[in-house]
Amino acid sequence: MPETKGRTGAAGIPSFAPRNLFDDDPILIGALESVLTRDVETSLSEHGTYWGSAEIRELARLAEANPPRFLGHDPWGERLDVVEYHPARHALVRRSAETGLGVALHEDESREPGKRHVLRATRLFLAAQTEIAHLSAMSTTSAVLAALTGAGDVGAEWLVRASTRRYDHRHLPVSAKAGVALGFALVERDGTFPGAPTANRVRTTETGEWRLDGRAWFVAAPMNDAMVVAGEGVEGTGLFLVPRFRHDGTVNGIAIERLKPTLGARGEAVAELRFADAEAIPVGRPDQAADLAARATQLLRHDALTAAAGLMRGALARAVHHARHRTIAGEPLFDQPLMARVLADAALDGAAATALAIRIALALDRAENDDREAAYARLVVPAAKYWIAKSAVAVCAEALECLGGNGFAEDQDLARFYRDAPLAGLTAGAGNIMALDVLRLADEAPETFSAAIGAIAVDLDHRSSTESAETIRAAAEACIADQGSARILTEQVALVAAAAALHRFAPRVITEAFTDSRLAGPWRTSHGMLDGRFDAHGIVDYVFPPP
Repeated sequence: MPETKGRTGAAGIPSFAPRNLFDDDPILIGALESVLTRDVETSLSEHGTYWGSAEIRELARLAEANPPRFLGHDPWGERLDVVEYHPARHALVRRSAETGLGVALHEDESREPGKRHVLRATRLFLAAQTEIAHLSAMSTTSAVLAALTGAGDVGAEWLVRASTRRYDHRHLPVSAKAGVALGFALVERDGTFPGAPTANRVRTTETGEWRLDGRAWFVAAPMNDAMVVAGEGVEGTGLFLVPRFRHDGTVNGIAIERLKPTLGARGEAVAELRFADAEAIPVGRPDQAADLAARATQLLRHDALTAAAGLMRGALARAVHHARHRTIAGEPLFDQPLMARVLADAALDGAAATALAIRIALALDRAENDDREAAYARLVVPAAKYWIAKSAVAVCAEALECLGGNGFAEDQDLARFYRDAPLAGLTAGAGNIMALDVLRLADEAPETFSAAIGAIAVDLDHRSSTESAETIRAAAEACIADQGSARILTEQVALVAAAAALHRFAPRVITEAFTDSRLAGPWRTSHGMLDGRFDAHGIVDYVFPPP
């Protein structure tokens, strides 16, 4: 139900009040210290206020409560193949488009030079604390633009149109629209290109135009103006951009077969598509296809882990708020030692996820001119997505449990957060894909793997860096011989990288608590295992400052 400012429930717990998501996050501010200027800080603070407002929470609620509808035919029986969204979803996407989540990485370098990745990731992280479903349209736009611009001239027109930072949801040819959004349609029934061969087929017409026939199995935001699809032709498998309208202004051969009834992210549509004689534009050459897809995939994965980190913080903020105000037998729930330790333990995962997402963004900003930072991103992106995506599910479940039965009710944000949490683990490859990607790098590119470990070691103190690097190298050697143990290596890389990011950005007590419990401690399967020598209340109060 809509929030009322200052409302207090029957248990005496005030509503989760509007707040500035940027100003209230010392871990995030610490991670951004090297890029913050007065103007940047002001901009991010305004962004944090917007996404922490009651108005935006209400838009998030309305978008999920009114999921998209598939309109297959018009009143006269003609095919429509469009998805109708609630205005609340459009409002969310419009705001994210205006702040550059779709295009910021590809605009002229004079805009936020040298820090485009890290500032965009921060804005995405803040938005995800309130609503993640709408971010799909912006993430795929950014990823597809990476492939298009990497292929040369084919991306120029689309980049110009996207650079308006306007969101225009009308079903019209792009020439008549104020802005564009782009989609990702490489997932097919039997796998995802380039990991699996495509079943789609392309051919040229007598006039030299390309046509594509086939299907896409899982397409988020299917009303985007064009989507990247893989297609097999006489010259091999290539990437193709398939617009919703042909160049002559007629509707292209894209049919929506159905909208999937998804577990979460219900404010966004996920469709199965069929392409029949669809006009297609080649994206580079077939021999470039795998590399171009990898460029796009890396950005999708970083967005997924960043959004998951934001979701973790949003969920924990609500759990901490509840525990501070809920009383049991006259005593605040937060004062109960076990509850404090559970929240502190979960807060460490949230803090580490935040620090690691920003550390990766810094590496992506430097990757073009720094081989070691490029190697770091190549290794840590899949490892971090693996660990953060899985942690998000566990943290959201723990946060929900902190509220007791009330957390299980649909009128709490946490029910939505919990349903949305698994999405990050599926975006651009599930957990085993991430683990195999890490293992492949260790096996096939040992110099890149070693350089990445070196970059992690720089962020650690000497003793920890030596021990952790040797542990990872030993795990890599073992996993190369036993592929089935690749998850061990992947989690080890993620945890060491997370500890290193905290060591670089956070106070020593936070880093030591995380390192002690995640790297030096025994195997753990739930939160609340934090050693008693750490100040649980102090950890929570630092990560989530009391109002």
